[in-house]
Amino acid sequence: MAGPLGATLDRLRHGWMLRRWGRIADAAEAMDLATLRRARGRARMLRRQLDRVIHLAEYRLALPVIGSNALRRPMGADWVWRPDLWRGPMAVAGQAPASGRTVLAEGATLFHDCRAGELTLRQIRNRRETDLAPFGLRLEVFRFDGSFLSLVLDLPAEAVEGLRLKHLIRLELALEREQPLQVFARLNIRHGPNVEQLVRELPPEEEVMVEFDLAYTKMNEKRVERLWLDLIFERPEMNQVILRDVTLSRRPRAEL
Repeated sequence: MAGPLGATLDRLRHGWMLRRWGRIADAAEAMDLATLRRARGRARMLRRQLDRVIHLAEYRLALPVIGSNALRRPMGADWVWRPDLWRGPMAVAGQAPASGRTVLAEGATLFHDCRAGELTLRQIRNRRETDLAPFGLRLEVFRFDGSFLSLVLDLPAEAVEGLRLKHLIRLELALEREQPLQVFARLNIRHGPNVEQLVRELPPEEEVMVEFDLAYTKMNEKRVERLWLDLIFERPEMNQVILRDVTLSRRPRAEL
């Protein structure tokens, strides 16, 4: 039964059950053995169901909440962002094989030129205590006869607003690699007809942080139109990569 009446009846039934088992517990010491044995059997049956509810509830409540935007905000950051791919479920959880241009979520697209078709991807639920993002992305590559494999993330308009040469853009990832793998991050900045690019090789650790210093570009501050990030995987054959989390942030460089 749904609605306020159903909720009220459910509370009344729950209260009645608590009082009933409270009375049984109070009387257990003086019960005859046959009655006590029956009460024990019923209590064990009830406990099995209660243990199931408690176990599943504690497991689910320990996971990052779907849609959560809990982020580590670096000191001085004026913008922090996690792409939708790591916040909510994809329309299709996985693809095998993944096509040469696969739209995963709003602003997230996988590109490759592998003809063998031995490349799969799947969105997975993060379950580790250290995870802040609800979801991760698992990419498995078997035979790879292509020349490139990249994940392109379009940054939102907020990243462009007020962008200046004094800004540093930070990329943080939780990245698992089954085998050693070179991964590069390339920040692209379109300003008018031109595109500035900054490239960083990601260190081999699982928790990764790199920064892009816009002072090393010739970006025209008045003409910035859009930003996007390429994650480029070099020679990914026979490897599995799990991106547990991706966040970007922006902060002005400290004035000297």
